[in-house]
Amino acid sequence: MNNNEMICIVCPMGCHMTISREESILKIEGNQCDRGKKYATDEMTNPLRTVTSSIRIFGASITRLPVKTEKPVPKDKMFALMTELKKVQVHAPVKTGDIILNNAANTGVNIISTKSI
Repeated sequence: MNNNEMICIVCPMGCHMTISREESILKIEGNQCDRGKKYATDEMTNPLRTVTSSIRIFGASITRLPVKTEKPVPKDKMFALMTELKKVQVHAPVKTGDIILNNAANTGVNIISTKSI
């Protein structure tokens, strides 16, 4: 049996949870709501993260454009995604929400601008 401990970040309660795994069965203890159970299950089976970063921009008063993923991506794809972002450069003007990179790191998720410049 494999035990993991985590603190739920879904709501301000911050429940301390213990997750036990026996083969493909998860036993979750310490959550005070169903959202905590879902969070723990997702973290143990398919952890996702929203990636935020910045890329080079030319023709603007600043040199870096803040960007993020449109939706969370698999945690194991984060480094490949960041490697791709290092190569991306754009020219001003750019608007908030503009797609900067389609299908980043073959995740099916776009990178979008979070600032108008």
